[in-house]
Amino acid sequence: MQARIYSDGGSRGNPGEAGIGVFIEDNEGNVIKEISQYIGEQTNNVAEYKALCRGLEVALDLGLKSVTCYLDSELVVKQIKGEYKVKNEAMILMFNMVKPLIKQFEKFEIVHIKRELNKKADALANRAMDNK
Repeated sequence: MQARIYSDGGSRGNPGEAGIGVFIEDNEGNVIKEISQYIGEQTNNVAEYKALCRGLEVALDLGLKSVTCYLDSELVVKQIKGEYKVKNEAMILMFNMVKPLIKQFEKFEIVHIKRELNKKADALANRAMDNK
């Protein structure tokens, strides 16, 4: 089964209170899973990586074999694609958590989208921070 994963991480302050939001849907737009999770005090970039990581873990748990991930974090997308080097120590740890997950999919794609196209995942991340 092919699925689309929309993920977003945010922090109020950088670092600050952080949350992640993940929205997984099939190709027909049917909701497969929604995740809203508070992750403590983190930087915004770590939250973005944790959201992607959580989305991939859940997709694997659901038995999904082919995923396209949509993020509004250009930094994370370009690091995953190898267009940017990962230099920050915290980012290296997160990058090294995500890469083995990606390898478990038959097909993986990651796409940078504008923030306004990621409203569902953003709302889930904000809900997590609001309800901590």
